[in-house]
Amino acid sequence: MPQLNPSPWFLTMLLSWLTFSLIIQPKLLSFITTNSPSDKSTTAMKTTPWTWPWT
Repeated sequence: MPQLNPSPWFLTMLLSWLTFSLIIQPKLLSFITTNSPSDKSTTAMKTTPWTWPWT
């Protein structure tokens, strides 16, 4: 069965992973996120309980 023979595809997979790991990934990681997370206040909002009309 030809799909079980890794010989023609192993080099292609290896080269694609090396290309991604060595060239594309550092370029993608160099971008600075434009929407950095900010610290939110930890104060809790005052909530009022809901009054049900049938109770």
